[in-house]
Amino acid sequence: MKKLDGKVAIVSGSGRGIGRAIAMKLASEGAKVVVNDLDAAPAEQTVADIRAAGGQAMACAGSVTADGFAEAFVKTAIDGFGGLDIIINNAGYTWDNVIQKMTDEQWHSILDVHLTAPFKILRAAADYFRHQSKLEAEAGREVFRKVVNISSVAGTGGNAGQANYSAGKAGIIGLTKALSKEWGRYKVNVNAVAFGMIRTRLTEAPAGGDASIDVEGRKIKVGVNPDLLAMMERSIPLGRGGTPEEAAGSVYLLCTPESNYISGQTLICGGGLSL
Repeated sequence: MKKLDGKVAIVSGSGRGIGRAIAMKLASEGAKVVVNDLDAAPAEQTVADIRAAGGQAMACAGSVTADGFAEAFVKTAIDGFGGLDIIINNAGYTWDNVIQKMTDEQWHSILDVHLTAPFKILRAAADYFRHQSKLEAEAGREVFRKVVNISSVAGTGGNAGQANYSAGKAGIIGLTKALSKEWGRYKVNVNAVAFGMIRTRLTEAPAGGDASIDVEGRKIKVGVNPDLLAMMERSIPLGRGGTPEEAAGSVYLLCTPESNYISGQTLICGGGLSL
């Protein structure tokens, strides 16, 4: 029997990168997964790959910051798979600048995706969690559910040029701690994972030069200068950046039954480096 057999998970931002690796990992351990991405194509590709590997998944494409998305995301899991046990708030991107050059749009966009969107998703799940917990308690059953919010070492220690991202990732840790206290009575473990340098399209610029991603019509520059990337990796005790699969492993740990008495904590997945 797999660790997550019978569980239903929603994973935001899981069409690519770390989110995709998380969705694949949870599915490989038996969870039924609702995959989300801003664009439908990568979400459907992750769903297809999960199904090809013998798992169960469905897509819920769209922006996590859109009005009504949180409710639709939760409803997709409950209607499509009959419940909701695991929430992974992973979706996000960076839009960097020093503070004197950072626009209001940069500030609010990053706070919206990294902090407000997770808040809305968790709020949308609250009534279901409360209702199920009551039914299970009346039946004399103790059933644990899991929330893993994705933070960053920028949120635990700050990072120059990322006032918006650092604030959002620090805020998600505060939200995690608050919800762990509110939802303990419902047997919901609420934890966070703060990633260090994980090698994804957001960190690895192509050899030909600058790269960008399209976020709702905005071109956002991504990638780190290769020389800077190499210098950053030398500062990591384990000697390199992490893989998306390694990042997913840290999230999976907090979804297993072995984590049932862990709540309100932030696990740093950074190869030994914490800012």
